[in-house]
Amino acid sequence: MTIVAEGRYHYELPDTPYNLWMRDELFEVLRLPHDGTRVEIIGGEIVVSPGPDYAHNAIVQDVQRAMFAAEVLDPSFPWRAVQTQDLNLSDIHDGYIPDLCVLDEETDRQAREAQLKKVLPRHLELVVEVTSPSNAGDDRRPGLRRSTPTKWNGYARVGIPFYLLVDRQPSLSQTVLFSDPIIESGEYRHQTTWDFGEAIRLPDPFGFEILTAEWEPWTRTAG
Repeated sequence: MTIVAEGRYHYELPDTPYNLWMRDELFEVLRLPHDGTRVEIIGGEIVVSPGPDYAHNAIVQDVQRAMFAAEVLDPSFPWRAVQTQDLNLSDIHDGYIPDLCVLDEETDRQAREAQLKKVLPRHLELVVEVTSPSNAGDDRRPGLRRSTPTKWNGYARVGIPFYLLVDRQPSLSQTVLFSDPIIESGEYRHQTTWDFGEAIRLPDPFGFEILTAEWEPWTRTAG
């Protein structure tokens, strides 16, 4: 299979992108630098993204800290989170690296003991993505910038119950919680939206609050 990356470089792949990603060989086949660059399979396509900026990472940390705070207040709080964990969407032969994966305490314990390299959709209750200028279209539902399937479709296709999208585009500056996936069509039935600055109160089964007063849109124009 021949792949064109960034419209300039042509690669003859020795196997399918998904199979190479599963074997952790795709990074080397594409000769990508080890500088935070991510490589994912989205809608069957290879998507290479630069490492995110500090503001992006700080938002991810804010969500995780909100979970830690909820756990401190209530020792029975059942949710745990991990960053940049490989997610194998085997049903659709995609491979993502969500900014944050949220799973219950027992599943977290089992994944630790098994030393899983890649988690499966059935392990997760919620995924979080924070947009960046270079790849925001990959995180949203398909639109003018990307008409092919996106992560929004993929997460729904594999039945992940909740998808929290923090969209830093200046004209949006909002957070959207998608829920009730339709596996057959790869869509979410419901969504709830908060503007930056508003406190996010996640519904059951989570029931914790995320403060967004310090969240800001990116300052560069998306490509």
